[in-house]
Amino acid sequence: MSERPIQPFRRKILAASSLALLSPALSAQSASYPSRPVRFIVPITTGGSNDVVARAIAQRLSEVWGQPVTVENRPGAGMNLGTEFVARSAPDGYTWLLGANNIFVFNPHIGKTSFDPFKDFTPITNVALVPFVLVVNPSLPVRNVAELIGYAKRNPAALNYGSSGNGSPQQLATEQLKFAAGIQIQHVPYKGAMGAITDLIGGRIQVFIGAVNSLLPHIREGRLRLLAGAGGKRFAAFPDLPAIAETVPGVALDVWLGVFMPAGVPADIVSKANTDIARVLNQPEVKANLAGQGIEVSTSTPEALAVTIRDDYARWGKVIRDAHIKAD
Repeated sequence: MSERPIQPFRRKILAASSLALLSPALSAQSASYPSRPVRFIVPITTGGSNDVVARAIAQRLSEVWGQPVTVENRPGAGMNLGTEFVARSAPDGYTWLLGANNIFVFNPHIGKTSFDPFKDFTPITNVALVPFVLVVNPSLPVRNVAELIGYAKRNPAALNYGSSGNGSPQQLATEQLKFAAGIQIQHVPYKGAMGAITDLIGGRIQVFIGAVNSLLPHIREGRLRLLAGAGGKRFAAFPDLPAIAETVPGVALDVWLGVFMPAGVPADIVSKANTDIARVLNQPEVKANLAGQGIEVSTSTPEALAVTIRDDYARWGKVIRDAHIKAD
């Protein structure tokens, strides 16, 4: 699939910012916003990191605003089903999306979507980073990234890794490691991360890069061995855990979550939502609760989120093309 242009996305943000300065009517609209319930769409099933963060935001904003912010789970089609619902909704500020890398950075490269991730949405703020980590089955005689690479080179047909499907963050992170380190590890796709984790514990696959909140209980119980973090730098919650990039430079997957609205939402509503989401997420008790689940709060301006999408779209597009990754 050809890459979509980025510049219209940025021009839309700048135009919206100018409009907010010129229109007193929009300021009046923001002063009364929200005047009715907000629908917060999460395009996966309950229980995942996206859902956890959305519900934390919804609960606190409902209290602050005196209006319900209701989370609705709309899974399906690799997150595309719920995402399309938001893209086609009225741009009035009352329908939100809790979106992740998959939607804006990965999916457009691996299969056709019914929406344009750069033209059909208004970015509001980044809200969280979900640390991904590299783990192995404890029977594997390796204790760090260098030993894993050495083992894979000595045993080129011995290792399998799991993912939640073609084009998933788990696959992309591992393929990036494979190419950079010059090793072979066979991909085994699953219909969701839980199946891969179950087989990893059972020894049917040996290697996995996945969300720390799903893996931490098994690491603590000794069912999995933790080797490294997969982010671009060490995680605040795990300062002693080396990053993969410390052994293999350039290998990094930062899984982010952001809030989006349909394209065309008035800029003053964008500004109010951005400010209030950041305020509730950065409350110490909210940050501590999410950190205990392996989720790091990370808020931003709408413009910064747009830049993140642009940069990640280009970088991961190359990985996807080089690895010949296609949709399931």
